[in-house]
Amino acid sequence: MRRAGTVLLAACTAAAALTALAVTPAVAQNRTAAGPDGLDRCTGTAPVVCHFDVTPGTYRVRVLLGGAEAGSTAVTAETRRTVLAETPNAAGETVRRSFTVDVREPEGEPTGPVGSPGLDLAFGGAAPRLAGLRVERVRTPQILLAGDSTVCDQPGEPYSGWGQQLPQYLTDRLSVANYADSGESSQTFRDNPALFPALRARIHRGDLVLIQLAHNDKQTDRDTYRANLTAMIEGVRAEGGRPVLVTPIVRRWFNTDGTLDNGTALIVNGLGVDLPAEVRTLAAEQDTPLVDLTALTKARVEELGPEASKALYLYDEKRDNTHTSTRGATEYAALVLGELRAQQLLAPRTVR
Repeated sequence: MRRAGTVLLAACTAAAALTALAVTPAVAQNRTAAGPDGLDRCTGTAPVVCHFDVTPGTYRVRVLLGGAEAGSTAVTAETRRTVLAETPNAAGETVRRSFTVDVREPEGEPTGPVGSPGLDLAFGGAAPRLAGLRVERVRTPQILLAGDSTVCDQPGEPYSGWGQQLPQYLTDRLSVANYADSGESSQTFRDNPALFPALRARIHRGDLVLIQLAHNDKQTDRDTYRANLTAMIEGVRAEGGRPVLVTPIVRRWFNTDGTLDNGTALIVNGLGVDLPAEVRTLAAEQDTPLVDLTALTKARVEELGPEASKALYLYDEKRDNTHTSTRGATEYAALVLGELRAQQLLAPRTVR
């Protein structure tokens, strides 16, 4: 499973300048100089790549897209996180959008390469049109993610975790801090100081913490698995956070009848422990919200069938029926979001 402040940029459009914000003394050390159009930190055209020398923290990015020509712009941040889905503009039209980015070191997987310091943005899509932007350090409610390679910020194509695609569905009133890491079991995630202990230190009262750990618990016995998840639930609550248990995504492993009704697909481990079933039971016992992503992804994969479902995973590229493509990760992130909304765990104003 292992693969591989306030910053203020005065930005303007072709017609008008974006309003400048004051820089408070407390965050003056994070101020970044910029040219009159706010774009002198950016290079290239497709994609447009922008870099800002800021310290770790949460940043709100306000962008102005469009201009004289029609365009279509998508934005990724840091390690390939999708923070804005493809956004079209007509010729002569400008579109304002905003989103948040969690800047930290390491910027992707917590045990992976450090990456570049500061904030990195890439404006891509079919025809990117960036007219202006500004960045400011903020503090917002958070969704923190504990998980494995099916959740994490995957560093390279064609891999993508669903946590990597979740930010595009959220407004700038909520940020995502993804601490998922490839290859982690419930035990190793608890034990590694860079993982659960680091995540726990980031929790503020009311923050959601989504926990999806099962794929790498291949030889974990039932009692140990339950104890690990229980310890994480208790740790989140001790910091004032709100734990949410998430069952693992299915493997794309079909029976001859076109169903996924087998232990490989449904993440039954080598000791015969039905890990999703244990998560469901524990959620009920601990009065913890549950996102049954196993059931949701099973339904989606079976709906598409053996051939069309290949596009959700990396079957064509890698003969991989466990890890998701960008399309699969994006669809699965939408399933998670839908459950969070249905259970009223997210305020309406935090969702696009």
